[in-house]
Amino acid sequence: MQKEAEEVRLDKWLWAARFFKTRSLAQDAIATGRVTCEGERLKSSREVRPGMLLSIRRGEELMEVRVTGLSGKRGSASEASKLYEETESSRELRKHRKEILKLAAEPARSIRGGRPTKREGRRLRAFKAGR
Repeated sequence: MQKEAEEVRLDKWLWAARFFKTRSLAQDAIATGRVTCEGERLKSSREVRPGMLLSIRRGEELMEVRVTGLSGKRGSASEASKLYEETESSRELRKHRKEILKLAAEPARSIRGGRPTKREGRRLRAFKAGR
Protein backbone atom coordinates (compact mmCIF):
# COMPACT_ATOMS: atom_id res chain seq x y z
CA MET A 1 0.00 0.00 0.00
CA GLN A 2 1.18 3.49 -0.77
CA LYS A 3 1.32 5.55 2.36
CA GLU A 4 2.46 8.80 0.71
CA ALA A 5 -0.44 9.03 -1.75
CA GLU A 6 -3.54 10.84 -0.58
CA GLU A 7 -5.54 10.28 -3.76
CA VAL A 8 -5.55 7.63 -6.48
CA ARG A 9 -7.53 7.45 -9.73
CA LEU A 10 -10.68 5.34 -9.41
CA ASP A 11 -9.81 2.95 -12.25
CA LYS A 12 -6.34 2.35 -10.79
CA TRP A 13 -7.77 1.74 -7.32
CA LEU A 14 -10.38 -0.75 -8.58
CA TRP A 15 -7.64 -2.62 -10.43
CA ALA A 16 -5.26 -2.54 -7.43
CA ALA A 17 -8.08 -3.72 -5.10
CA ARG A 18 -8.66 -6.64 -7.51
CA PHE A 19 -12.27 -5.87 -8.39
CA PHE A 20 -11.32 -6.03 -12.07
CA LYS A 21 -8.59 -7.95 -13.87
CA THR A 22 -7.44 -5.01 -15.98
CA ARG A 23 -7.66 -1.24 -15.80
CA SER A 24 -9.55 -1.16 -19.10
CA LEU A 25 -12.24 -3.44 -17.63
CA ALA A 26 -12.44 -1.10 -14.64
CA GLN A 27 -12.76 1.90 -16.98
CA ASP A 28 -15.56 0.18 -18.94
CA ALA A 29 -17.44 -0.60 -15.72
CA ILE A 30 -17.13 3.01 -14.58
CA ALA A 31 -18.22 4.37 -17.98
CA THR A 32 -21.33 2.16 -18.05
CA GLY A 33 -22.39 3.22 -14.55
CA ARG A 34 -21.64 -0.05 -12.75
CA VAL A 35 -19.46 1.79 -10.24
CA THR A 36 -21.10 4.59 -8.26
CA CYS A 37 -20.27 6.68 -5.23
CA GLU A 38 -23.30 7.19 -3.00
CA GLY A 39 -25.63 6.81 -6.00
CA GLU A 40 -23.66 9.20 -8.22
CA ARG A 41 -22.01 8.09 -11.48
CA LEU A 42 -18.28 8.65 -11.65
CA LYS A 43 -15.49 9.10 -14.19
CA SER A 44 -12.33 6.98 -14.36
CA SER A 45 -10.19 9.96 -13.49
CA ARG A 46 -12.08 10.66 -10.25
CA GLU A 47 -9.79 10.61 -7.25
CA VAL A 48 -10.53 8.05 -4.52
CA ARG A 49 -10.07 8.99 -0.87
CA PRO A 50 -10.31 6.90 2.29
CA GLY A 51 -13.85 6.89 3.64
CA MET A 52 -15.62 6.96 0.26
CA LEU A 53 -18.54 4.54 -0.11
CA LEU A 54 -18.53 2.79 -3.51
CA SER A 55 -21.15 0.50 -5.08
CA ILE A 56 -19.60 -1.97 -7.52
CA ARG A 57 -21.66 -4.23 -9.78
CA ARG A 58 -19.94 -7.22 -11.41
CA GLY A 59 -22.44 -9.32 -13.31
CA GLU A 60 -25.27 -10.06 -10.89
CA GLU A 61 -23.11 -9.37 -7.85
CA LEU A 62 -23.46 -5.99 -6.15
CA MET A 63 -20.97 -4.94 -3.47
CA GLU A 64 -20.91 -1.83 -1.31
CA VAL A 65 -17.44 -1.09 -0.02
CA ARG A 66 -15.85 1.67 2.03
CA VAL A 67 -12.35 2.69 0.93
CA THR A 68 -9.88 2.17 3.77
CA GLY A 69 -6.56 2.39 1.94
CA LEU A 70 -5.02 3.65 -1.26
CA SER A 71 -2.74 1.99 -3.76
CA GLY A 72 -1.98 2.54 -7.41
CA LYS A 73 -0.08 -0.74 -7.69
CA ARG A 74 -1.59 -4.21 -7.87
CA GLY A 75 -0.34 -6.44 -5.09
CA SER A 76 -1.32 -9.73 -3.53
CA ALA A 77 -4.93 -10.56 -2.69
CA SER A 78 -4.23 -10.14 1.03
CA GLU A 79 -2.87 -6.62 0.41
CA ALA A 80 -5.82 -5.79 -1.84
CA SER A 81 -8.32 -6.79 0.85
CA LYS A 82 -6.78 -4.15 3.15
CA LEU A 83 -7.78 -1.40 0.70
CA TYR A 84 -11.52 -1.71 1.37
CA GLU A 85 -14.12 -2.95 3.82
CA GLU A 86 -17.44 -4.36 2.65
CA THR A 87 -20.50 -3.02 4.45
CA GLU A 88 -22.52 -5.39 6.62
CA SER A 89 -25.71 -4.84 4.58
CA SER A 90 -23.85 -5.70 1.38
CA ARG A 91 -22.46 -8.89 2.92
CA GLU A 92 -25.93 -9.95 4.10
CA LEU A 93 -27.50 -9.22 0.71
CA ARG A 94 -24.87 -11.26 -1.16
CA LYS A 95 -25.30 -14.13 1.31
CA HIS A 96 -29.09 -14.01 0.86
CA ARG A 97 -28.82 -14.06 -2.95
CA LYS A 98 -26.42 -17.01 -2.80
CA GLU A 99 -28.90 -18.98 -0.66
CA ILE A 100 -31.73 -18.21 -3.09
CA LEU A 101 -29.64 -19.48 -6.02
CA LYS A 102 -28.95 -22.72 -4.12
CA LEU A 103 -32.69 -23.32 -3.65
CA ALA A 104 -33.78 -22.44 -7.17
CA ALA A 105 -31.11 -22.05 -9.81
CA GLU A 106 -31.73 -19.53 -12.57
CA PRO A 107 -32.67 -21.53 -15.71
CA ALA A 108 -30.84 -19.16 -18.04
CA ARG A 109 -27.54 -19.88 -16.28
CA SER A 110 -27.55 -23.48 -17.49
CA ILE A 111 -27.91 -22.50 -21.15
CA ARG A 112 -24.59 -22.40 -22.93
CA GLY A 113 -24.11 -20.25 -25.96
CA GLY A 114 -22.86 -21.45 -29.31
CA ARG A 115 -22.93 -24.68 -31.21
CA PRO A 116 -22.91 -28.09 -29.56
CA THR A 117 -19.54 -29.79 -29.20
CA LYS A 118 -18.74 -32.89 -31.24
CA ARG A 119 -19.60 -35.09 -28.27
CA GLU A 120 -22.92 -33.32 -27.65
CA GLY A 121 -23.76 -33.63 -31.37
CA ARG A 122 -23.23 -37.39 -31.27
CA ARG A 123 -25.46 -37.68 -28.22
CA LEU A 124 -28.18 -35.62 -29.91
CA ARG A 125 -28.07 -37.76 -33.05
CA ALA A 126 -28.15 -40.96 -30.96
CA PHE A 127 -31.11 -39.64 -28.98
CA LYS A 128 -33.03 -38.67 -32.14
CA ALA A 129 -32.29 -42.05 -33.79
CA GLY A 130 -33.57 -43.90 -30.71
CA ARG A 131 -36.99 -42.28 -30.95
